[in-house]
Amino acid sequence: MTPATSLFTPVEADLRLLADNLKQLVGNRHPILFAAAEHLFGAGGKRIRPAIVLLISRATMLEQDITPRHRRLAEITEMIHTASLVHDDVVDESDVRRGVPTVHSLFGNRIAILAGDFLFAQSSWYLANLDNLEVVKLLSEVIMDLATGEIQQGLNRFDAGTSIETYIEKSYYKTASLIANSSKAAGLLSEVSRETVEHLYSYGRHFGIAFQIVDDILDFTSTTDTLGKPVGSDLKSGNLTAPVLFALAEKPSLEVLIEREFAQEGDLEQALALIQDSQGIQQARELAAYHAKLAIEHLAVLPFSESHQALINIAEYTLSRLY
Repeated sequence: MTPATSLFTPVEADLRLLADNLKQLVGNRHPILFAAAEHLFGAGGKRIRPAIVLLISRATMLEQDITPRHRRLAEITEMIHTASLVHDDVVDESDVRRGVPTVHSLFGNRIAILAGDFLFAQSSWYLANLDNLEVVKLLSEVIMDLATGEIQQGLNRFDAGTSIETYIEKSYYKTASLIANSSKAAGLLSEVSRETVEHLYSYGRHFGIAFQIVDDILDFTSTTDTLGKPVGSDLKSGNLTAPVLFALAEKPSLEVLIEREFAQEGDLEQALALIQDSQGIQQARELAAYHAKLAIEHLAVLPFSESHQALINIAEYTLSRLY
């Protein structure tokens, strides 16, 4: 399996610059926030979101170099994503993310919430300085969508009646909106045609949904070491994802366990066994593959280039994480 980072070869130098800039953007006026930011941005991570922004920027600017505004957009995208993770970890009471201690487990809830707020505020300020009203609107909508997705997830906890459509909508708000709208924004900064801009948005939308479904499948098929959190932790917290929703149609006894919120001893283990014994995981794989395929189809509007090919490879790699 190809490591994610080797997919980013056309923008490797851009991503190194981005990593240096992110810490500087937070500034060191607030030592504790700077320490939190250093922890967040120093933890590495796959940087898939800014990589996509940079690859789209390069794929739509073949005759010339990308602009400082493209670079800043990639930085803003990573800042928004990171801010949302900090808040999510507080809400989910997660002590570890991808095997690294979370901000609130190191600095406490108060600092974590302030750090998340600060990153959202900083990203909004840098966004306004791009002086492109349409891009400002797109990325401001993302910040609203992230909150909407988190609220929707909270309201649907342990609701066995949740539909796949509701799940896809929540996945859009929580994951795909940022990728879709920042992809579209990169096209706008490159001044491509309106039609191309919409295709870039659709690429990001379908890629983001496929990415989220794959993440949700891995919650059942991966190991605690790989995930950096216990297997089945989404299910335990009442977050019903694609494998569970598909399994529910096949295993009615699963509903009883979910409705009583795994209150009895052995409930969670029984639920996990029912999901493994169903077609839920396979159906979720097919749904992820469907969205990844749609994402790739929307790239057909771009002329062929190394960056174009990398965008295709990233969508294919997302699915390969399952095998």
